[in-house]
Amino acid sequence: MNVRRRSSAAALAAIAVIGAAAAPAVAADPSPSSSPSKTAPSGLYGTTDPQYDGVWRQSLALLAQDTAGVIPSSTAVKWLTDQQCANGAFAPFRADPAADCDAKTPIDTNNTAAAVQALWAVGGHGDVVESALGWLKSVQNEDGGWGYNPGTPSDANSTSVVVGALTATETDPEKVVKDGKSPYDALLTFALPCAKDKGAGAFAFQPDKDGKLLPNADATAAGVLGALGEGLVADAADKAGAASCIDADKPTREGAAANAAAYLTATLAKDGHLVSALGGSADQPDYGNTADAVVALAAQGGADKAAEPLAWLEKNAAKWAAESGPAAYAQLIFAAHATGTDPRDFGGTDLVEKLNATGPAPQGAAAKDTASANTDEKEDDSPFGVWWFVGVCLVFGIGIGFLLSNRNKKQQP
Repeated sequence: MNVRRRSSAAALAAIAVIGAAAAPAVAADPSPSSSPSKTAPSGLYGTTDPQYDGVWRQSLALLAQDTAGVIPSSTAVKWLTDQQCANGAFAPFRADPAADCDAKTPIDTNNTAAAVQALWAVGGHGDVVESALGWLKSVQNEDGGWGYNPGTPSDANSTSVVVGALTATETDPEKVVKDGKSPYDALLTFALPCAKDKGAGAFAFQPDKDGKLLPNADATAAGVLGALGEGLVADAADKAGAASCIDADKPTREGAAANAAAYLTATLAKDGHLVSALGGSADQPDYGNTADAVVALAAQGGADKAAEPLAWLEKNAAKWAAESGPAAYAQLIFAAHATGTDPRDFGGTDLVEKLNATGPAPQGAAAKDTASANTDEKEDDSPFGVWWFVGVCLVFGIGIGFLLSNRNKKQQP
């Protein structure tokens, strides 16, 4: 995936030490580019009630901005870091971040893992990231996976988003084990075999009450990325993947990802998009899951494999994103990135501009405004590269106060 990778443990430790100085949190941002509602917390993207998705949509917004070469608002970043509990976990939203989290605070793995990916990408908050990773590891289930809330049974979606947090921070998921089981072991238990039955190769969200695995398109898109060791932001594969489900008694995680991608391809073939599985909305397009499927297909088999659903999104998704808010724009930006599509001209819509307009104005554009141009710098493992970055962060953190005058879901079972 292409979130900002530091030089492994050395960079994480260095950034943790200077995090407070490097992050320009003390500098007030320019006026918001759009007028949020009077009830929207300062720094938060979007104007709807954040009770159930505040941290999720903020994390996706910041990650999408970074992916598009935008330096996010320090106020927006601070809003996200302030949401963390003392134990390292994040809840969907805490109205009073100054109050201590307690047993009633609804902390969960999905919001925590999304926050990790976003804060690692924007940089300067290694202490927050390290604490969140520690909490995630502490609530890993015995099968190697994670459920949405700590202590609940593992599911494909939650396990995959945590895998994304691990790999984003250069933590090898195969080495994060509980009772000898890794996250990849857990994911493979949700993979349907390549039988002739409907759903061959898909991922299930969880086994049903009878222990049966039922195909779930949302879980399948997530499972492809998790099995590949990718996160919310992923690059296109260099070579084409398998076109059909391939039987294997014990498929590798790469094989399970290929089988799941074949399922998505077959499911998308009818209309070019996925349909909603929610009650009362049968046959209605599911824009968000279609965007996730585009990322999954591109990551597994290359951009060409995602061409049809991508074209459908370019033609139809603008209205949905405008009605849905920052997380929707972020999902489309991730789809654009994975396929090498310009997010500033996505079917005629500038997704980056639209996203930026949903909250505090960003600080500006990165020096190199494309992900590909930043790749070498973001993945530089040399000691010089680490400390050069640290020095830049420190200077930036000190100087920003003088430069400025005044930061869904998805979860369906």
